Formats: sequence, structure tokens, C-alpha cells
Amino acid sequence: MIKEKANPPPASARADVARQKMLSAALDVFGRYGFDGASTRQLTEAAGVNLQAIPYYFGSKEGLYIATAEYLMARIDTHVGDMRARIGAHLLALDAAGKPLGEAEARRFLTDVLQTMVTLFVGKESESWARFLIREQMEPTEAFTRVYQGIMRPMIEIGRRLIAAILGEDPGSEHVRLRTFSLLGSILVFRVTHAAVLAQMEWEVIGPEQVQILRGLAAELVDVIGPSKGGAA
Repeated sequence: MIKEKANPPPASARADVARQKMLSAALDVFGRYGFDGASTRQLTEAAGVNLQAIPYYFGSKEGLYIATAEYLMARIDTHVGDMRARIGAHLLALDAAGKPLGEAEARRFLTDVLQTMVTLFVGKESESWARFLIREQMEPTEAFTRVYQGIMRPMIEIGRRLIAAILGEDPGSEHVRLRTFSLLGSILVFRVTHAAVLAQMEWEVIGPEQVQILRGLAAELVDVIGPSKGGAA
């Protein structure tokens, strides 16, 4: 019996696959070596493509770097986009109705935000994300501007709004901004100091059981938010 040959995927589909392979590989390579340290040969070998793939698909190494930042934004958005849209829509509805955000509701939303961050950033998948983002924090480029405007700023501003409602303060105040960064940092530390966390906690890995423990910690952190004992803002 003669077997029919499978039809090859269309050129557009093959191009999409090649671009995705390159972006995934570039996220890891750029995160490890930075823009200047990553060679075009490293980038193409990691993706399993030839050297001409970078100018063909992205125009240049710079074009690939910016596309990698946008790819990272899209990956993060798949995890936080629905939550951000849901909370944002609720806040807009309250504003339109001239109603304040209640403290209990703010705590519930903030717990959702932090627990989502735990699940997103302490897992294995986020290792390459963290390397890329940390480099951009230390030496920001156009890539940082895009990631900040597209992902970081909206999430920080939602956090500010929620923390302000809990504290009964202005979301734009310096105190609320500082409290917001402090709270977000208390979650991100589990990615940034990953090795120290494993050593101190005597965990071999941060797997599903550990993620649940950290999600519980996120809820605790929200529960204890309140004005300073001395009453100062």
C-alpha cells in the first residue's frame, strides 16, 4: 500500500515556527549574556537556524532584541492579562459611578495580584524572563521602556490603587508608591534570590507544594498591610 506524503506546512506557518524558536532562544541567550555579550552566532545556534535568519526575520540584532522584549511581554500577559483586565474594569466602573473602592475588596484584589505573581515568577519558566528583566533594570534600553509601559506600569498602578484603598491614602503619594514597591519586591525576592531561598528553606526545588506555601504567604502579606503603628503616613 502506497502511503500518501503528508503535505508540508505552508510557508507562513514555517516562518511563524522559526520566529517563535528564535524569540524563545533569544530570551535565554540575551538574559544570560546581555545584548552586547550575545553574538549572532550564539543566537542562531541556540535557535537551530542559520545566520541569515536574524536579518531576514528581524532586520538586525537590535530588531531581534526589541522583538524579544515584546515576546516576553506577550508571555507575561497570558498569565496576568485577564486578571489585570478584570480588576481594571471594576476600578473604572467604580470611578464612573463615583464610588470608592472598599478596603475588603481591595485586599481581595491585591491577594489575587500577589498570588498570581507567585505562580508566575517562582516557576522554572520564569528563569529566562528574570535574567532578561534584571539586566534591563540595571542597564535600561528601549526594551525596558516597552516592557515597563506595556506590563510593569499597569500592574504597579493597580497595586498602588489597591494599597491606597487599604491605607486610606492618595494612590499618588510617595508613601503609597514606596509601600507598593516594597510589597511587590517581597514576592519577586523569591525569584531574584532563588538559590538563597532554597538554601535557607532547605528545599530542593520550588515545586507545586512550595508554590502553594508562597501563595499562602502572599495572602498573609496582604492581611498585615496597615498604617504604621505610630500613625505616620
